Amino acid sequence: MSRLRIGFVGSGFVARFHAQAFASVRNAAITAIMTTNPAKGSDLAAFCRSLGVGDPKVYTDVRALTRDPEVDAVWFLAPNYVRVELIEAIADEVRSGRAALKGLAVEKPLARNLKEARQILNAVSEAGIPHGYLENQLFAPALVRGKELLWRRGAAVAGEPYLARCAEEHSGPHRAWFWRGDLQGGGVLNDMMCHSVAAGWYALTPPDQPLTALLPCSVSAQIACLKWARPEYARRLRETYAHEMEVDYTQAPAEDYATARIEFRMPSGNKAMVEASTSWCFVGPGLRLTFEVLGPEYMLAINTLRGEGEIFFSRAVHGEAGEDLVEKQNAEQGLMPYLADEAHAYGYIAENRYFTECFLAGETPFCTLEYGARITELLMAAYLSAERGATVALPCPELETFIPAVARGEWRG
Repeated sequence: MSRLRIGFVGSGFVARFHAQAFASVRNAAITAIMTTNPAKGSDLAAFCRSLGVGDPKVYTDVRALTRDPEVDAVWFLAPNYVRVELIEAIADEVRSGRAALKGLAVEKPLARNLKEARQILNAVSEAGIPHGYLENQLFAPALVRGKELLWRRGAAVAGEPYLARCAEEHSGPHRAWFWRGDLQGGGVLNDMMCHSVAAGWYALTPPDQPLTALLPCSVSAQIACLKWARPEYARRLRETYAHEMEVDYTQAPAEDYATARIEFRMPSGNKAMVEASTSWCFVGPGLRLTFEVLGPEYMLAINTLRGEGEIFFSRAVHGEAGEDLVEKQNAEQGLMPYLADEAHAYGYIAENRYFTECFLAGETPFCTLEYGARITELLMAAYLSAERGATVALPCPELETFIPAVARGEWRG
């Protein structure tokens, strides 16, 4: 097979990012889309056609998409609160012999909690479906190239790195369900710290070894709702998403800021740390990703807002609000940074090319759903640490059934 025919499950913001990325993947085509919103599905299908990445059919039934003979693999991009149900349905179609898939790739985070992550992993594994965890930052060109240089020129001479600091910050999600702890699984920690933890883990892993070579030993974390629980902003949230569903941060807030410190044991036996932080209350030009890795005689530093170019608009220039310069853009005037190709800079193109090639060749990706479950375990340890105000040692059996207070609707900030 020279081309992988892909079905998307989901038609939201991240699905458009993936569709855009596939314009740079030569051996793949998007042939189907499953969505509960046919209008959005039709819009995404038209977008795919405009990019020349396929002419997808639109389904409202995930089982029908899975059985489509024109679908070789599924990219699962649907919301967290429907993942277990839909992925178990996909697995059931394959296990029963009604469908055959060369691969299933699941967008981060894998699940709302570790119990659900295990359910997803078990269902896919029992069905014998090759699988991958879609964590785009592991493929971000600046991080991939930076890691290669750091280990080849720095670590080879001075010794392995010992500290990675990673952060993702912006002003808040696009859809109502992200803000709901019960639907999303928490707040910004579950939504975005999965990126920062994975990126730090990846940067500290020796290039010739699997990610599992690093052993997580303990997690210490803190969460807070710094901005969106304030009365004026809680009111703004409620009004903004009233047409979708209730989002009431006066009664059921989720954290908009989180920080965690994860201690790892390196294959050498040395100690290393990942400091991960994330927020929905960053008001700057737009989405900011930062990575920093420190070693005995070297450092790596990346900031996506200090990159390719800047453009200035004076007060005389007026235009509609949008995100044409950078994701989560917060202004249209002044000195503004821009990214020429966000799908490339954030790693979506390299990610989709990699998983396409793995599934076509029948090879196991370096980041499978097992790795996604490990990330979920660390996120749950961070929530438990924040609730207790104490470091959580790993392994921690309690995490297998732990549901964060934010997700239970019992956290008040």
